[in-house]
Amino acid sequence: MILVTGATGNVGRHVLDLLIEDGHEVRALTRDPQRSVWPAEADVVAGDLSDAVSLEAALAGVDTVFLFAAPGSGPGFVAAAERAGVRKVVLLSSGAVDDAAEVQDGPIAAYHAEVEQALRASGLEWTFLRPDSFAANTLMWAGQTRSGDVVRGAYAGAASAPVHEADIAAVAALALTRDGHGGRVYELTGPESLTHADQARILGEAIGRPIEYAELPVEAVRRAMSAHVPGPVLDGILKVWSETVGRIAPTTTDIEKVTGRPARSYRDWVLDHAAAF
Repeated sequence: MILVTGATGNVGRHVLDLLIEDGHEVRALTRDPQRSVWPAEADVVAGDLSDAVSLEAALAGVDTVFLFAAPGSGPGFVAAAERAGVRKVVLLSSGAVDDAAEVQDGPIAAYHAEVEQALRASGLEWTFLRPDSFAANTLMWAGQTRSGDVVRGAYAGAASAPVHEADIAAVAALALTRDGHGGRVYELTGPESLTHADQARILGEAIGRPIEYAELPVEAVRRAMSAHVPGPVLDGILKVWSETVGRIAPTTTDIEKVTGRPARSYRDWVLDHAAAF
């Protein structure tokens, strides 16, 4: 039995579907099963990584776990997994984690590094997936593109190598079900470095009308985003954007190495999600 946590998320739901398509016995852990429509083949259980009782029930009979970890959940999950007899864990971590840093830069890197450390110190077989910026982050532009042809935001020149969530899920599904991935850290990126302005242009080309990225003052963007992004996380996002202006975002071939095919492009991602824009 494979347990998929974060099963309603961008990556988790793809992982769930891929495992079912491949004929695996799958259980999905979610806080509220009623908020989603589930495949008939999935064993859906209500629970939370921070709830020891529900986690114990979710892990019963489970051999392998796709872990979308919440802050602070690492040690508790590892202890529960070892008690349950889990053998393998594939963690959706973050490309922000820096193995060379004594102190991680920002809360996102810090909490993912903490979960990684708990798994490294355990007796579980582990694989870490560290995606770069998600292509899905640009869904936050959808309200602007539905009402006009301009995306307004900070740092038009900030660069990243946006990765398609389906590629992350494909790597995860193979790491969960195939041998040879234990102890591996996969840095997952899209195939090219793109600025915010590049992404807006490509988005427009894909949906058939010009889209322009208009740069706003950073403090104006901070005020607007603070309504739905916690302060420390927002600080980290804006810091990364500022530091990547004028740079080429690094890319890797880890997706192709694991899946046997190149990573999907940002244009591919837009075409898959064109209805949102």
